[in-house]
Amino acid sequence: MGTAGTSDERAPAPLLKRVSEQAGPDGFVRFDRFMEVALYAEPGGYYTSPRPPVGTAGDFYTAAHVSPLFAATFGARLREVRGKMGPGEAFRLVELGPGDGALMEGLLTSIPPGSPELEGLEVVLVERSSSLRARSLERVRPTAGTLGVEVRTSQALGSIGPFEGMVLANELLDAQPVRRLRRQGEGWVELGVRDRNGRLEPAEAPLAEPVPGSPLPSGAAEGTIVEVSPAAESLIREAADHLTRGALVVDDFGMEEKELLAGHPHGTLDGVRAHRAGWDPLEAPGSVDLSTFVNFTRLRAAASVSGLTLLSDRTQAEALGAWGFQELFDRALVAATSPEAEVRLRLAVKNLLFGFERFRILEFAPASEAARAAPPRWQVGRSS
Repeated sequence: MGTAGTSDERAPAPLLKRVSEQAGPDGFVRFDRFMEVALYAEPGGYYTSPRPPVGTAGDFYTAAHVSPLFAATFGARLREVRGKMGPGEAFRLVELGPGDGALMEGLLTSIPPGSPELEGLEVVLVERSSSLRARSLERVRPTAGTLGVEVRTSQALGSIGPFEGMVLANELLDAQPVRRLRRQGEGWVELGVRDRNGRLEPAEAPLAEPVPGSPLPSGAAEGTIVEVSPAAESLIREAADHLTRGALVVDDFGMEEKELLAGHPHGTLDGVRAHRAGWDPLEAPGSVDLSTFVNFTRLRAAASVSGLTLLSDRTQAEALGAWGFQELFDRALVAATSPEAEVRLRLAVKNLLFGFERFRILEFAPASEAARAAPPRWQVGRSS
């Protein structure tokens, strides 16, 4: 675990107590259980704090904060997906982990009032944190109201029932709790933490519970650390269970499993605070954002097993380009009110397209819908 940017802070006593409650008889706490408490415990968890974690005043920013063109391009993709369904049909636009609501607000802002895709549209912000639910709703509701679109919040995707529509997960899966496992001999050991007199320290224990989902990599070298997120894979399964028609769009940073093993043998866990990476994840839990690279190999496998069909898997820049980013950029250049505004626009776009190199956008659809969209097998290769 990195130590650059450590502090003298300790975990608040209530949070430390919550971590200790996850311990086994020997005091060992699996890392995903520690991370769950550190990020999502109410009160005391990082994402449940009244302090805004996102934006210039927070600890990090997302692509939605870099340029409004990012959200506008998602809006263009929404119109494509919405256009494939009948006019007036109920259509839910669901965002998992909306944070401060920047993406959804920008997306809705990009849709002209009276547009046909607004008919039957409902927005649902699915957010575990009560403070972020309130913050995102406060930000999105005025724009939605102007368009005549209903917007509501939910703690979990499962509570809104089956629906047709579009699900967005932007920079969410990297912040889901992970199990950290280190290769030892022919097997694996579980990494976690222990409380030592009020301070959390790294610890390890034998692998006592199997890892759900895809098998762990058999060719990993001795000492290699693998990070697996059952929580992230569960979110994919939950989306598959409830999305009956439409698209699931995942935008996040990560790598293929082989790339992670070769390039990050010690894992990718990082702590971010005040826009600086390298904070020790155990030094001040509850005040530091924790994340790991998404394992796209496992993500696609989880989606496939859950009944989702992969529609596309592209870099963020490639996906934005396919959805019409260039046209939106050209319009924005024409609308720039001064040379300074044009320079700011170009710099923001440069950051958006080249500052997010590790980001990929994966689109999935329910397998039944993908099958309907494809030509019957007997027609493939036949001339008309």
